[in-house]
Amino acid sequence: MTHTPTDQPTRRASGAVVPVLAFAGIVVAVMQTLLVPVIKDLPQLLDTAPANATWVLTSTLLSGAVATPIMGRLGDLYGKRRMLILSLAVMVVGALVSALTSDLLTMIAGRTLQGFAMGAIPLGIGLMRDMLPREKLGSAMALMSSSIGVGGGLALPLAALIAQHADWHALFYGAAGIGALAIVLTLLVVPESPARAEGTFDVLGAIGLSAGLVLFLLPITKGSDWGWSSGTTLGLFAASAVVLLLWGVMELRVKAPLVDLRTTARPAVLFTNLASIMVGVSFYVVSLVLPQLLQLPKATGYGLGQSMVVAGLLVAPLGLTMMVTAPVYARLSAKYGPKFTLILGMLIIAIGYGAGLGLMSAAWQSLVIAVVLGAGIGLAYSSLPALIVGAVPASETGAANGLNTLMRSIGTSVSSAVIGMVLANTANNVGGVAIPTMHGFRVSFLIATGAVAVGLLMALFLPKPNRAPQLRASSEEETAIERAEEALRGFRGRVLDSQGTPVARAKVTLIDRRGRQAGATLSDGDGAYALVVPTGGAYVLAARATGHGPLASSASHAGDDTPVDLDLLLPEETVSAR
Repeated sequence: MTHTPTDQPTRRASGAVVPVLAFAGIVVAVMQTLLVPVIKDLPQLLDTAPANATWVLTSTLLSGAVATPIMGRLGDLYGKRRMLILSLAVMVVGALVSALTSDLLTMIAGRTLQGFAMGAIPLGIGLMRDMLPREKLGSAMALMSSSIGVGGGLALPLAALIAQHADWHALFYGAAGIGALAIVLTLLVVPESPARAEGTFDVLGAIGLSAGLVLFLLPITKGSDWGWSSGTTLGLFAASAVVLLLWGVMELRVKAPLVDLRTTARPAVLFTNLASIMVGVSFYVVSLVLPQLLQLPKATGYGLGQSMVVAGLLVAPLGLTMMVTAPVYARLSAKYGPKFTLILGMLIIAIGYGAGLGLMSAAWQSLVIAVVLGAGIGLAYSSLPALIVGAVPASETGAANGLNTLMRSIGTSVSSAVIGMVLANTANNVGGVAIPTMHGFRVSFLIATGAVAVGLLMALFLPKPNRAPQLRASSEEETAIERAEEALRGFRGRVLDSQGTPVARAKVTLIDRRGRQAGATLSDGDGAYALVVPTGGAYVLAARATGHGPLASSASHAGDDTPVDLDLLLPEETVSAR
């Protein structure tokens, strides 16, 4: 499918658009680490068992995973800015619900609503692609992609400071306040994107994907409590495999799927998503290990004895370095391409974890680890949206980046489960309290290094792009470039009336041999159109415009870069006699 512009003219994006969208991304990331300083105290604060208290974290993860691809697709169809505001509004409501309760079930409901904000990351990336000039797009997408790490890193010391000196409910009031501020700034500064995808929202696809993700992520997050070999855990994994398989078969058959699996199967998209999972795994390991190492008492022989706030401040450079890395990425990517920066980022991550195995004996060493890993993760995260944007049409940017963000979330979920299990199994029991050991910390770093190695292998399989993906913004100039390039891979021509006059804004639809829509576009002011073909073969081009009768024309394409010229002549519209 190709995108179609709305009737509204494109508003020129102001210089404040990128900071506002990045701020929205940071706000979303705050939700993920908001409760880290009070995790150990949640059972007491909510008057419940530890196993039940973990649902306060699990619920946000599950709802975020479900909402991310769905909100991306809704943004492609009905407006990315509109869905961004909706995501933030649901988050604010959820934060207020949590702020006003100490009841477990109500708290879980509020945290579930907060998870819906995760869709803001791919929506922000999509808005940037649709509005920004090409020279600014690369660094802007890098900053937006890194915002999830920036927000997580900056939130730790601030949340720790609030938790130490105020009632813990103040964390949620603060989250609601910055969420409301993000909504106001978005309304004032960010224009709506004119790009729209053809088709309707795939409700059954959304239900199927949601069910499959919940069935998959639930045993990952609760496996340690239930037992990895328990019937419940294994049964849910099996059920998720069945549901996702059936969902995939259904998505391949519908005309307007929630996730275009054919696009997802392209090497550029597939290997980017696989690498994203590994980057997510590596990112979360440092977030789990360093705060615990820093706060363990010195009496253990290896703990660094720092307060909650100091530990947060020492880990905060992880996020700050990711933010600083965004403009560096833009320069490197412009010269060498996003594949190079992804590989470079992963190499730096591997160096950081490798060196970290011997840098765990002093607080300043944790600071060094955070800075090095922040630089590597920042480069890797910044590369991911550029690779995705360069491999999908503009009308699928939101959904494709939503899926990529989901892959990162799956990586962090797997990391949380695996590292939690490692630390628990290697812990020393002292007076009924499990104390993580240095051996467990080092094994965790080795696991992160292994994950990066796998991700590096995936990145090496990425095809070399034909052109820099940051060139694919949806300004008038880039739209003309895209249309010209598409014409080299499909059908091109003009839509004319019976007198040979060009017909503007005629809808031209490409239909494959199975009767499914393979693309659609609108003719421009000169009646010109261009449609890319997914594969070679026979097609039907259907055209329709106000005041003219419909037209269906058969044509075939070899599937190579040779364009097929085909003018479409619309008949005069006739009215049947009554």
